[in-house]
Amino acid sequence: MLLSHAFGLITHPDQEWASIRNEHEHPTRLYVAYVLVLAAIAPVCAYISTAYFGWSVGNDRLIKLTEISALQLSVLTYLAMLVGVFALGYAINWMARTYGAREEHVPSNGVAMAAYSCTPMFLAGFALLYPQPWFNAAIFLVAACYSAWLMYDGLPIVMGIEKERAAMYGGALLTVALVILVSTRVGSVIIWNFGVGPVFTSG
Repeated sequence: MLLSHAFGLITHPDQEWASIRNEHEHPTRLYVAYVLVLAAIAPVCAYISTAYFGWSVGNDRLIKLTEISALQLSVLTYLAMLVGVFALGYAINWMARTYGAREEHVPSNGVAMAAYSCTPMFLAGFALLYPQPWFNAAIFLVAACYSAWLMYDGLPIVMGIEKERAAMYGGALLTVALVILVSTRVGSVIIWNFGVGPVFTSG
């Protein structure tokens, strides 16, 4: 089962990457059975916490989002995550030959690398059930660092390249990931200007 890889990547990543490489899962099945499921964790948790739990700012005044606003932002976040994983997977495949990766008949390795490397970020979404900005920022920072390490660790195994090239390949991919992140932030601002921004309410 694809979801079993989520636990394996935390406990024994090298063996799990080798298993992932041998699977050659079709990108569509990988997306449906893994990415669509795990990417939903953060938006669902964020909806519950911002619409029903709320968070305090300074003077302990409870702040919440309206249910409609929380739902809209959660759906947009979910879609942004799906597009981001796909874009990163495409970039991995696109740059593969440049860094000496072995050519595959099924273009699944790039999507697999992107999806499974993002596993810590997906799981960090549970932290959003406790909507405190500094706590959430710390959890997601740790998850992002571990995701970057997973990608660096998995590139030589899944893409079949030398360990020395993995550092350059991983650095290029992290740059792409940052561009994707900035693009989603800019996209959020643009969408907010069309009336889909957060609507706050006091709890």
